[in-house]
Amino acid sequence: MFLMISFDTIQEAHDRIRPYIHRTAVLTNQTINERAGAEIFFKCENFQKIGAFKARGGLNAVLQVVQHKEGKAITTHSSGNHAQAVAFAARQVGMPAYIVMPRTAPKVKKDAVLGYGADVIECEPTLEAREAGVREVIERTGAVLVHPFDDDRVIAGQATAAKELIEDAGIERMFDVIMAPVGGGGLLSGTALTTHYLSPKTRIVAGEPEGAADAILSFRSGRVEKAPYINTIADGLMTSLSERTLAIIRAHVADILTVSDAEISAAMKLVWERMKIIIEPSSAVPLAAVLKHKEQFAGQKVGIILTGGNVDLGKLPF
Repeated sequence: MFLMISFDTIQEAHDRIRPYIHRTAVLTNQTINERAGAEIFFKCENFQKIGAFKARGGLNAVLQVVQHKEGKAITTHSSGNHAQAVAFAARQVGMPAYIVMPRTAPKVKKDAVLGYGADVIECEPTLEAREAGVREVIERTGAVLVHPFDDDRVIAGQATAAKELIEDAGIERMFDVIMAPVGGGGLLSGTALTTHYLSPKTRIVAGEPEGAADAILSFRSGRVEKAPYINTIADGLMTSLSERTLAIIRAHVADILTVSDAEISAAMKLVWERMKIIIEPSSAVPLAAVLKHKEQFAGQKVGIILTGGNVDLGKLPF
């Protein structure tokens, strides 16, 4: 059984990372509200340092590695945004970082990792190859692993995004629903825990691509499942849950809704056109779920965490 992350742990994480992050804006859009039939508040982590919420968890973990003198280098595996988060955090504290990335990861994300001064080690696009790459780095350098999601310190850092959302837009009238996309489950776990502590009557609903639909299977069966197939434009959501994230999700998440790539692309285009902000496909998954299942959200106050804006502009889906 995993230790439960307390609200004090989340508050401490927020205090720890606050000097290094942006308190990102919460935006609304009348046209999108009318289309959805709901009142939606978007927490814009596409405006976060490194262009994604992952900066929060990466910083919270790396700052504690330094605080507790756990090692002299950092490593992780990631398809992109967590890679940038760890590289960014390592640069803040002056530590070398060794990032294992699948060769299929978007070039914009690899270039950003290199730009933060980290070493990129490419591997095949499988979890086994990523984990093998990290083991080799640890053996060679003695680096400390900051896992993308299977780590309480990372989850507590990600939990601070929902904390800000509730503090900034959910006090006068609490949210009926708060939504996040789900890949490995770090953000969803953190979001669910924060909401459980601050707004216990609020439902947590996740969005997941049909082309990487492992979390919904795991949610139903109670054990970590693999997706039947992996084929989605939401490149940040291709990872499976861990035992740790599944336990938190099953305790605190009400539902997981799946959407097609066409629905993800349409929601992403709607945000670009109507809100005039850039989000990546993974960010659009919860909005796609709201638009697909309008009856579940009709007339409700809905918070959505827009997870990031690191788009490969040469490969737009529209």
